[in-house]
Amino acid sequence: MRKLRVVTLVDRPTVTGGAERLAVQVATRLDRERFESILCASRRTEEPLLDQELAEAGVEVLALNRGSRLDLRAWRPLLHRLQDGVDVVHAHMFGSNVWGTVLGRLSHVPVVVAHEHTWSFQGQAWRRFLDRELVGRFADAFVAVSGEDRRKMIEVEGVDPDKIRLIANGIPDPPGGFGEEVRRELGIDASAPVIGVVCELRAQKALEVLFEAAVLLREEFPGLAVLVAGDGPERQRLEAEVQRLHVNDTVRLLGIRRDVPALLDALDVAVLSSDYEGSPLSVMEYMAAGKPVVSTRVGGLPELIEEGRQGLLVEPRSPEALAEAVGRLLRDPEEARRMGVAGRERQQREFSLDAMVRRVEQLYEELWLASPRRAT
Repeated sequence: MRKLRVVTLVDRPTVTGGAERLAVQVATRLDRERFESILCASRRTEEPLLDQELAEAGVEVLALNRGSRLDLRAWRPLLHRLQDGVDVVHAHMFGSNVWGTVLGRLSHVPVVVAHEHTWSFQGQAWRRFLDRELVGRFADAFVAVSGEDRRKMIEVEGVDPDKIRLIANGIPDPPGGFGEEVRRELGIDASAPVIGVVCELRAQKALEVLFEAAVLLREEFPGLAVLVAGDGPERQRLEAEVQRLHVNDTVRLLGIRRDVPALLDALDVAVLSSDYEGSPLSVMEYMAAGKPVVSTRVGGLPELIEEGRQGLLVEPRSPEALAEAVGRLLRDPEEARRMGVAGRERQQREFSLDAMVRRVEQLYEELWLASPRRAT
């Protein structure tokens, strides 16, 4: 095979977590002997660390600076680029999936891949329609990140099962961290119980449920600290919720942290209280850090966390169940340690970024070889 030219399409690439970060990591790790990598950002923001990472990996960057959803002219540079010998378009998340499919087909790109990074699959009939009738019909592959997402794409959205490819997320090997420094910085005693979460502050994460669980937990664990690392549109509402529940001395909204490995090392238990998820990278990071996980039983979480082995699963929107599961692990450090070790072993075995990238590369080549549009 000749070297394939791949355009990765995202809305806002970032150095922090989430689907956009994963897309960047895949784009920078494609085998340079087999692929030429181009990253197209439709609404790019300046991030010096990201620029440096892309430059060092030899990834070409195309920034569209799209101002709004109706800014159709902003897509013109991408359309021209796609007509200049691009072999694969790989779009990530709903908006980019739609535009990547439309522009890829208009430009006669041999392979179009759409990548779903989960959503609630509830309401938004127009989104289900576009996923089914546009992306599902005209993309060559529609990637799901978990078996549960694949099921919902078929049963709820009506996407053709033959178009869906399951590729589990993965994370790079994390650097080590020193939790003692984080505890010292935050004034937390070395023996105090600490639980936490790293996420974007969005309604999906249901962090108010974690705060309500903290109210119950601190009755038994008076020195409890709950660390929340991340920022987002829900910050103001969550700050008000902390005040309402009178947990100011327990819950710390830390904002974006650049020392996530050290922060995770400071935790006794990692928590996820989301209403819905796909295959969350944060949970893989908790596992890689050797932390037991207490999570809601939603989306692809049961595929990541086996009940009683790498952590505990509870029903969503139940602060009582969340508090009971966290309390169980805080009371039994040996059980928590055992689950953390099992989680690290499973993450290294099944959810590494290198393994994910190899599966993506294989998909590109398989679809290109089968495409009637390709030029040899």
